[in-house]
Amino acid sequence: MELKPIFQRVIGLDIHQAQVTGCAIIGNPDGTVEVERRQFGSFKKDRWALADWCATWQSDAVVMESTGIYWKSPYAALEQVGIRAQVVNARHVKQVPGRKTDVGDAEWLAMLARAGLLRGSFVPPAPLRE
Repeated sequence: MELKPIFQRVIGLDIHQAQVTGCAIIGNPDGTVEVERRQFGSFKKDRWALADWCATWQSDAVVMESTGIYWKSPYAALEQVGIRAQVVNARHVKQVPGRKTDVGDAEWLAMLARAGLLRGSFVPPAPLRE
């Protein structure tokens, strides 16, 4: 099934306690599509590396699953570099057979975001979260 893209530059993040898997899908003006996958650890330096990696792509959308409390630190790091990520309900994206790996999940999130099929959850502003 081919999903028609609405956004050309998207990043999907699959969040877990010990690692974050990212997938950037970038549509080029010539019609080609770049896909880059990357994994990050869970330490502070890793969160900053994740935020820098996401910022370099200048994406239209960054989406991540709301996996327990583990989304909060990566979200805050992204917010510090000016990226307002969408936190999506895992139930909305997990019910697809054949996507059993973190890399597959991150790519699926990016594909759904690229097609404009995800709706972000409400995340209060930083002062309220503190």
